[in-house]
Amino acid sequence: MEGATLFTRFPGNPIITVQDFPYAANTVFNPGATHIDGDTVLLLRVEDRRGLSHLTVARSTDGIHGWWIDPQPTFASDPGRHPEEVWGIEDPRVTWIPEREEYGIAYTAFSRRGPLVSLAMTRDFRKFIRLGPAMPPEDKDAALFPRRIKGRWALIHRPTPRVGPSHVWVSYSPDLRHWGDHSLLLHAREGAWWDAGKIGLGPPPLETPEGWLILYHGVQYTASGAIYRVGLALLDLEDPRIVLHRSDEWVMGPAEPYEQAGDVAGVVFPCGWVHDPATDELRVYYGAADSSVAVATALLSNVVTYVRSCPKPDRRRFSDRP
Repeated sequence: MEGATLFTRFPGNPIITVQDFPYAANTVFNPGATHIDGDTVLLLRVEDRRGLSHLTVARSTDGIHGWWIDPQPTFASDPGRHPEEVWGIEDPRVTWIPEREEYGIAYTAFSRRGPLVSLAMTRDFRKFIRLGPAMPPEDKDAALFPRRIKGRWALIHRPTPRVGPSHVWVSYSPDLRHWGDHSLLLHAREGAWWDAGKIGLGPPPLETPEGWLILYHGVQYTASGAIYRVGLALLDLEDPRIVLHRSDEWVMGPAEPYEQAGDVAGVVFPCGWVHDPATDELRVYYGAADSSVAVATALLSNVVTYVRSCPKPDRRRFSDRP
């Protein structure tokens, strides 16, 4: 199967727009996703009419139709006690952590010094406990792995240097609060590549027998602006710094009208996915043009088969000498 045919968009996209909301807002996009008690739960980024973002929960029995949206913001910024959230909170990634029996949420806190990665925990998506900043500015596009790796928690994130393209990194922690052992994981390619401008993690890493499946966005800067597309990679299960395979081509890019026109045109930006082991269906939830929420589906087995057919990197990991 070719990468361009892996994912099928739901014909009724977008599945959630701001017109569906029970309160006034500007746009809704970039949701984290998970399953709870048979329902699909989306943690939506909602931009209000000031331009600041908060997070709101939507639930559906089938993950496509009949969304019930919380009547007010579910997880709002709290700049009085958390000044790093002074300009809002954005782009959550949700990871179920069996060892802790709770969900870990990595989100972008928009501070006066720029965006940074913060963490929070929840069991029910009603009460949230903040762990605070995990990375200093500027850093975003983060997600936790669902289990310890060789005794430590792991976090994928995307620091933004003052010069040059932005790459994807992985860091480790003994306690989810103190992070170190930072390693470059995936690099933004150079030149005319679709992911040469910058790259960033999409949904949290998904564990498969063949490795950690990664869906990431890549940005190409063109004469008419930036284009956000999506590619795949596979990481070693016990050392995710080792990239086993990475797609040369993008597997999904802005093609539909709701992806090509909006507050930010030309954007496909996934932050969440849900896998059904019974049917092997993988549902990918993404922000379209920073203005609405859409979904695309694939068979996980087909996705893994495809990424395993993609090239192996020149180096197993960037800490290795060329």
